[in-house]
Amino acid sequence: MTSVGLEPEKQTSSAPRTSFFQSPGKWTVVLGCLLIFATIALYHPVVHYPFANADDDSYISDNVHVKYGLDWETVKWSFTTFRDANWHPLTWLSHAVDSHLFFLDPGKHHQTNVLLHACNVVVLFWVLLRATGCTGRSAMVAALFALHPINVESVVWIAERKNLLSMLFFLLALGAYRWYALKPRVDRYVLVAFLYALGLMAKPQVITFPFVLLLWDYWPLRRMFFAGQEASEAATAAVIPPRSFAWLLAEKLPLFVLSAASAVITMKAQRAGGAMSGPQNTYPFLLRLENAIVSYGRYMAKAVWPSHLAFMYPHREFPVWQVVTALFLLLFISGMVIAARRHRYLLVGWFWFLGTLVPMIGLVQVGAQAMADRYAYLPLVGLFIMICWGGADWTEQRHFSPAWRAAPSLAALLALTVVTHRQIGYWSDNVTLWAHTVQVTSGNWIAENNLGAALMDKGQFGDAMAHFRTAEAIYPDDPRSYLFLGYCEQQRGNLRDAIEQYKRVILVTQNNIWNNAQLRDDAFVNMGNAYSDLGEPVRASESFAAAESQRREFLQKK
Repeated sequence: MTSVGLEPEKQTSSAPRTSFFQSPGKWTVVLGCLLIFATIALYHPVVHYPFANADDDSYISDNVHVKYGLDWETVKWSFTTFRDANWHPLTWLSHAVDSHLFFLDPGKHHQTNVLLHACNVVVLFWVLLRATGCTGRSAMVAALFALHPINVESVVWIAERKNLLSMLFFLLALGAYRWYALKPRVDRYVLVAFLYALGLMAKPQVITFPFVLLLWDYWPLRRMFFAGQEASEAATAAVIPPRSFAWLLAEKLPLFVLSAASAVITMKAQRAGGAMSGPQNTYPFLLRLENAIVSYGRYMAKAVWPSHLAFMYPHREFPVWQVVTALFLLLFISGMVIAARRHRYLLVGWFWFLGTLVPMIGLVQVGAQAMADRYAYLPLVGLFIMICWGGADWTEQRHFSPAWRAAPSLAALLALTVVTHRQIGYWSDNVTLWAHTVQVTSGNWIAENNLGAALMDKGQFGDAMAHFRTAEAIYPDDPRSYLFLGYCEQQRGNLRDAIEQYKRVILVTQNNIWNNAQLRDDAFVNMGNAYSDLGEPVRASESFAAAESQRREFLQKK
C-alpha cells in the first residue's frame, strides 16, 4: 500500500535516467547563472556611488549632447564628434540612452555598466565553451574575468562604458566566427565583420581582432595547417575544415581594412582632441619603449598578485636592471610557449595577451598615464586561458581528485572577491578614490590635482591647496594646478593672489593655446571677476574681452 503522490513512477523507457545535475547542458546553465549572480552581487554597492570627477562630467553630466537624452541631433553628433579625443559613436549613444531613461542618477548609470560586465562574463563563458567543449575550464576563465580586481576600473568608472561595450561586441564577433568557420558563407562572414565594426565604434581597443582570429584558428578551432602538412592530416584532429595559413590570412583582409580605417580615425580624433599633446609629447621613444617592456611585466604581476591598483599610474624612469629583467621574462616565456606548442592554448593565450595590449602599451603615447588597469580588460583573458588550461592539464596528469582540483580554484576566486570588494570601495567618493591613488603611487601630479579638486568641491579649500601645490612642485607646467590655486584663493578672498595664479595659467598655455582653450577661458573670466571685486573695472573689462576674443578665434579655427 502506498500513499497518494508517493507511488513509484512507471518506467516508460529503458534509457537510464539522469538527475538535473548530471546533465551537462543543465550544468552549463547553472554555471552561467552563478557567474551572473556573483558578478552583480559583487558590484552591487556601486549603485550608491557618484560620478567620478574624471571624464564622467565630460561624458555625461556636463555634456549637453548626452545628458538630456536621445534624439536625432544626438545621433548625428555622436557620429561626427571627436570630443574627448575619441570617435566612439556607440558609446555616446549608450550614455544618451541612460540619460534618457535615468537623467543624472549616477546609480542607474553604474547599474548599466555592471550589467554589461555581467553580459561579457557569460558571453566569454559561452564563447570558450562552444570553441573548446571544456565546461569547467571555460567557467574558471569567465570567473577570473568576472571577479578580478584589475577590472574594477572598467566597470565602476562610468566613462569607461566604452571598454565594456567594445569587449561585448568583440566576444560576440569571436563567437560568430566559429559559426562562420563551421560553414564559411558570405552572410556569416558579414555578421562577424558587422559585430567587429560595432566593437570599433564603441572603442578602438579591439583593433587587433583579426590577429586574435588567426590565433583562434590555431587553437581551439584548429583550422590552421602549414606548408608541408597535408590538409587531410590536419583534419584528423579537427571538427572544422582546416585551411592553409595563406588562405586564413587572405580571409581576414576585409577585417584588416576595418582595423586600418579605425586606426586612421582614432589618430585623427586624438590629435583633434589634444590627447597626443602635453607632457607625454616630451617622452623620447626610448623611454616609451622601456615603459612598454616594464608595463608588460607589471600587468602580469598584477594579474597574479593584484596589489597597489590605482586609477592613474604616472610615468617614471626605470633602472636598467628592471628593464632588462622584464625583457628577458618576455623573451623567455615566448620561447617556452613556442617550444611547448603541443599545448596550443599556451601559445594562443600568451600572444593574445601580448598582441591585444599593443594598442594601449604606450609606444604611441596617448594621455599621461604609463599604464592603466582598464587596458588589461581584454588582454588578461589570454593569461587566464593559460592559467586555467595549463593548471587543469597539470592536475589531470598527476591524477588529482576532483576535490583537490576544485579547492585551489575556489580559494583563488574567494581571495580575488575579497580584494575586488575592497577595490570597489575606493570608488565610493572622489576624495577616497584619489586619496588611495596618491597613497599607492608616487610623483602623481594628476592624482594630486584631482584629489585637490574633490576637496575643493567639498569646500575644503585649505586642504585642497596643499595638493595643488604638491602637483605644481611635481610638474610646474600643468596649468590646472594654477587655475585651481587661483580659484581657492578667490574663494578665500585673496583676490590679488588669485589673479597671479590666473596669470600663470595664461603664461604656461601661451605656446599651446588651442589645446588649453577652456582653461584659458576660465582663467580670463575668473580674473575679470576678481578685478571687478577689487573695484578695477578697466582691467576687468580687458580680461572679459580677452576671453571673448579667444572664444571667437577658437570657433573660427574649429
